[in-house]
Amino acid sequence: MEAKAIARYIRISSRKVNIVLDLIRGKKVDEAFAILKHTPKAASEILIKLLKSAVANAENNYNMDVDNLYISEAYANQGPTLKRFRARAQGRGVRILKRTSHITLVVKEKE
Repeated sequence: MEAKAIARYIRISSRKVNIVLDLIRGKKVDEAFAILKHTPKAASEILIKLLKSAVANAENNYNMDVDNLYISEAYANQGPTLKRFRARAQGRGVRILKRTSHITLVVKEKE
């Protein structure tokens, strides 16, 4: 039995999110919360919210024990990229890519 939470169209690059996800993958939920709380990255704030959602889904939808939960899967895929232009010298324009990501967290109960 597993519970999952998905955050879509988050305005942060998936490369930046994957750095933080590598820290918590496979850890127990309470340990993951502690790691995220003390990680000075922009993605950690988003992941705390997403992990709370996954734990709530496990508890309410599947009657899992919160104390035995661990993060079995954690990945961030690339979402659509917003393309913008910035004015440059001599009438030129440079394309700016504002990347988004879809983040998935899956929690399972330890046997």
